[in-house]
Amino acid sequence: MLTLSEDQVRQNLEIDELLLVLEQMFRRDYEKTAIVPQRTQMGFAAGSTCLIMPCSDRAIPGAGVKVVTVREGAQVNGDRVQANYFLLEQATGKICASLSANYLTEMRTAAVSAIATKFVARPEAKTLGIFGTGRLAIAHLLLLTHIHRYERLLVCGSRQSQSEAFALLAEADYSLVVEPVDSGTCAQEADVICTCTTSKIPVFDGRLVRDGTHLNLVGGFQPDGREVDDFVISRSRIVVDTFEGALAEAGDLLLPLHKNIIAKEQILGDLHEVVSGKLAGRTDPGEITLFKSVGFALEDLVVATLLYDRLRQHQESAVESP
Repeated sequence: MLTLSEDQVRQNLEIDELLLVLEQMFRRDYEKTAIVPQRTQMGFAAGSTCLIMPCSDRAIPGAGVKVVTVREGAQVNGDRVQANYFLLEQATGKICASLSANYLTEMRTAAVSAIATKFVARPEAKTLGIFGTGRLAIAHLLLLTHIHRYERLLVCGSRQSQSEAFALLAEADYSLVVEPVDSGTCAQEADVICTCTTSKIPVFDGRLVRDGTHLNLVGGFQPDGREVDDFVISRSRIVVDTFEGALAEAGDLLLPLHKNIIAKEQILGDLHEVVSGKLAGRTDPGEITLFKSVGFALEDLVVATLLYDRLRQHQESAVESP
C-alpha cells in the first residue's frame, strides 16, 4: 500500500495535469460509468462535521472514499479541515493507497472553479476578487491566475489584518500583487468573484455586483449557510457541479428556493453539460453567471488515481533500474 503525505501530494500534483484530467472528466459522460452516492454528513462534538464521500468509476477503473472533518472554532495543527483519501482496488476492496488529502481537496476545488471560469466567464475579465484568506483562497488565487491573466487581484477577508497578511503571503511566496480591499470594493470592481469563506451569512451586498460578472461559490456546503444574498442569486445564470449535491447541501441555492426567490428551472445545468457543449455557459456578455460547488467525489477519485499511478510508475522504474 502506498502512503502519501501532504508534502508528497504537493510535490507530485502538477497544475496543468490537474486541470487537464478534471476537464476531461467533466467532458465525458461519467454518469454511464461512475457510481457516486450522495455524501454522508455526520455531526461531531463541538460543532464539527464529518463528510464521507465514496465513489467508483469503471472508466478509470478505480474506487475510493474520502473522509473530511471540518471543525468549528479552534484549529488543529493550523487546519480547520482534516481530509484523508483511501484508494481501493475494485475487485477486492483492498486499500492500495492512503493519501493525506487537504492539499488535494483545495487544489481540485480551485481547479474546478478555474474550469467553470474558463467556460463561463467573459474572456475579457480584468479583475479577480477573492473573499476569504485561508488555504482555499490561496488555491483559487493560484489556479485562476494560471488560466487567465488578470490586471488586478483583490482580496477581502473577515478582518483587514487578514487581507493584508494574505497579500504579503501572495507576493512573498508566489510573486502575485494582491490588493487588500473592503467587501464593497471587492464585489463592485471584480469581473470574477470567488467566495472561499466559512461564513453562514452573505459576505457582500449583492446589489454591488456589476452586469457581466462571474461568481464561483465554493465555501458553503450546508443547507443552512450561504455566502451570497438573494439579490445575487435572483439575477444569476446558475450552473452547479452536480444537481444532486447542490439540491441537497447548497444553502446558497436552497434558501432562496425555499423562499420562492428562484425556481429550480433557474439552475440551468451542471458543469458536465457546459464543458461538453450541451449547455452554453454564457449567452450574453451582460449576464451575471454563477457556479456553485459543494464538492463532487469523482473529482477526488480522478486526482487520487492520477497521483497513485504516477507514484507507482516511479516505484516500478526504481526497481527496474540497475
